[in-house]
Amino acid sequence: MSTAPLDITTALDLSGRVALVTGGTRGIGFSIAEQLLAAGACVVVCGRTRPDVLPVVAGRSAQFLAADVRAADAAAALVERTAALHGRLDAVVNNAGGSPDADAATVSTGFVDKVVALNMLAPFYVAQAANRVMQTQAGGGTIVNIGSLSAHDPQPGTAAYSAAKAGLLMFTKALALEWAPLVRVNHITAGLVHTETAAAGYSGNDGTAVASIIPMRRMADPADIARTCLFLCSDLSAYLNGADIAVHGGGEIPGRYVITRGT
Repeated sequence: MSTAPLDITTALDLSGRVALVTGGTRGIGFSIAEQLLAAGACVVVCGRTRPDVLPVVAGRSAQFLAADVRAADAAAALVERTAALHGRLDAVVNNAGGSPDADAATVSTGFVDKVVALNMLAPFYVAQAANRVMQTQAGGGTIVNIGSLSAHDPQPGTAAYSAAKAGLLMFTKALALEWAPLVRVNHITAGLVHTETAAAGYSGNDGTAVASIIPMRRMADPADIARTCLFLCSDLSAYLNGADIAVHGGGEIPGRYVITRGT
């Protein structure tokens, strides 16, 4: 059985759809919110405090709702309020996350709890509440979890973060099995992304010091992640469920190669 080709312009048009982006007030999340706005979606972003600037495209601004998604009740309330304000919820992007490096031998248990809560439990809390809404509406919905290359290839100082992101990937695959066909759940493995926060941790602050170990010879731009989110939130990805899309420029060139042959 053949299916008629989709019209690309129509397939990427999210007009009339409602999207929620956690951590959408800066960095990767800000870019994701901009991309979804540009596609016509009504976009809600959240954070613990209101930012000075919100994503705005062609005069249309994202709406801000304050929430600490590490708390299950707050995550559920955020989803419920979004759906109540706009009448539905079509897409959720679980982007909030991150962690400073920490020595696993000496790090406090409180630190580990917070890292796991932000990077694994919070996305589950938001997704669970979103699923309750999406399962009852026409057209269902889609959930995109923003993961990290650390889930596949941990680095020193990232034990808790890497473990949490690995858990997020498994959450994605498990939820995709349970919630289909009405709700699709997919994952993006993000590599090194050039944001203001991330660049400050690299030599020269412009990403050039680490670009040499990435096959594409540059760090990802937030827009690289955002465009992949648009694809996963659109009808072009209608049969993708439980997928893990790597947006990391080919990963990292193995250290043994760099040492023996150079870049």
